[in-house]
Amino acid sequence: MSVSWKLSLALLLLLFCSVASLAVGAMSIPFGQVVAAFVQPDPASVEQTLVSSTRLSRTLIAVAVGASLAVAGALMQALTRNPLASPGLFGINAGATFFIILASSLFSLSSPEQWLWCAFAGAALVGCLVWLIGNMGQGSLNPLRMVLAGAAMAALFSAFSQALLVVNQEGLDSVLFWLAGSLTERSLDAAAPLLLCALLALCGALLLAGQVNVLSAGEAIATGLGQRTGLIRLLLSVLIICLAGSAVALAGSIGFIGLLVPHMVRKGLSIDHRWLLPGCALAGAILLLLADMLARVVILPQEVPVGVMTALFGAPFFILLARRGARHG
Repeated sequence: MSVSWKLSLALLLLLFCSVASLAVGAMSIPFGQVVAAFVQPDPASVEQTLVSSTRLSRTLIAVAVGASLAVAGALMQALTRNPLASPGLFGINAGATFFIILASSLFSLSSPEQWLWCAFAGAALVGCLVWLIGNMGQGSLNPLRMVLAGAAMAALFSAFSQALLVVNQEGLDSVLFWLAGSLTERSLDAAAPLLLCALLALCGALLLAGQVNVLSAGEAIATGLGQRTGLIRLLLSVLIICLAGSAVALAGSIGFIGLLVPHMVRKGLSIDHRWLLPGCALAGAILLLLADMLARVVILPQEVPVGVMTALFGAPFFILLARRGARHG
């Protein structure tokens, strides 16, 4: 089967999962009511109101977050030439978490809308610090130095967060669900700027896909072909910060999607980033939608944080990936 057909099937699967996401939950909604909520909305219908006011925003955010994390992971692995790289490697999750806890402690912020911008600011700041450290020394980005800088920043800001939570126990109660990864209580009005940021970054990543192929061939080859490697690395770093920062701000700490999806798509689709990046966007969105739907119904009437579900999915795949890597190595 050709790559274009596989992408078409993935798009159809994404549309199916999106519709299913509107219907699945503590209250199961018939397909007819889901369609009627958009075609002939009835304000008196509780089911239609639930679809349009809550599940629509949740579904759109899940699609954006899953796609952003997966594409950010693919770009991270190309930028650092490290197959185990993921958005968390930039320290982005740790930076976003620290800023939310800091703002909750100092300013008593309690609404998800206020947390969104705190999280994005923290993610962007830490991502910029990692990029600057990665460019220190010889004046060009060093992938190994970037990996080490990201690990150091993640450990540093995680320690800061733990220190704040020890001082302010109430802050833990208010942000615990967000820290585990959650798609609830996010209105489209509040999330719209970050969704737009993620969409623009996704478009930018697709436009640079050909340049990523050249960069992945190695520094010497890319330079010999006339590529301005410093500029491309800078643009990729900005895209990663925007994608991962928006995703973390919208949904909290969700692991494994940025790490595993690029490997799955490379094996099943293509290593060419012109196909790999759109494939990652579709697969990441599908995976997070499936995880979110399962999180809603696995322990009814309670709800499991979606970050827990992605960890349950991702850990076995990660172990399998490591075993296959060791076997081939």
